[in-house]
Amino acid sequence: MASTPFLQAIAITKTYPGERIAGLKKTSLSIQPQKITAIIGESGSGKSTLLKLLYGLLSPDEGEMQFKGERIWGPEEKLIPGHDAMKMVTQDTDGLNVYAKVWDNIAVLMPNTDVAAKEERTNQVLKQLNILHLADKQAFFLSGGEKQRVSIARALITRPEVLLLDEPFNQVDTSFREGLQQDIRQIVHDTGLTVIMVSHDPAEVLSMADELIVLKDGEIIEAGHPKTLYQNPQNLYTARLLTNCNILSHQDAAYCGISTKADNIVIYPEWATPTGSWTRKDWAVKQVLFKGSYEDLLVEKKHITLRLLNDQPGKYQVGDKVHIKIGKYLEF
Repeated sequence: MASTPFLQAIAITKTYPGERIAGLKKTSLSIQPQKITAIIGESGSGKSTLLKLLYGLLSPDEGEMQFKGERIWGPEEKLIPGHDAMKMVTQDTDGLNVYAKVWDNIAVLMPNTDVAAKEERTNQVLKQLNILHLADKQAFFLSGGEKQRVSIARALITRPEVLLLDEPFNQVDTSFREGLQQDIRQIVHDTGLTVIMVSHDPAEVLSMADELIVLKDGEIIEAGHPKTLYQNPQNLYTARLLTNCNILSHQDAAYCGISTKADNIVIYPEWATPTGSWTRKDWAVKQVLFKGSYEDLLVEKKHITLRLLNDQPGKYQVGDKVHIKIGKYLEF
């Protein structure tokens, strides 16, 4: 007998009428436990709608959401919307009491029936999110990234089985974002927590997620492991979401020496390499975009512009003539 799915959507729809019909078309999916699943898509693709349906903040127009085989109640049926085994964190940290200390903001969600257990659990979550040093600091004086860590700690204090994150790192400085992502991955590893996140940042989902779900106009167009979808996307839409890729028409591809019958050719910046050539240097460097340990080069040949990744900063200058070697491309 097949085991009961952990969290699933069964033929759900949700429509928002208007000039442009939005929401979610008939969708079925299954979320794997103890993994990080990321939902990606353009603005208006239905990402946040799907997240809210999974949590129980919205009721589907059709279909059913189930957690461990039981239907998830919608807001019309539940006094406090949201499944009791789940917690959601958004980029909005207004739920914090800015006049209280960090420790109190987190501990307040635990019952006072066992004070020792309450203190132990609060300190444990503070350590997991690397904010123990902020315990006595008033929330008013926290940075955006620190507030987000406190919000996540508040969500985890009662040991939910599922943590839902809606654009969770928007308020977090780039320098601290990776650390927070690593902390969440470690919590998943240590506790078996299931995380479902919505993000528009390819760097986030590629480094964090175990599974990607790609939404377009309210429909799931593909899903799979981040590495698989990055290297071999089945849709041009997915490739554009996951990297700042070069997209060439059939005619432009032929002009670049690529023989294909496909309508579109996709070349990732790291798949095209500038090289020296004694016989042919037919591309001109138009821009050099410094990125720290690497550079993006914008090279041009007549009407075609390609973005390349150069891992030797300073090697090329604007105006240099180069030859381009294309090692891999995708056909759509």
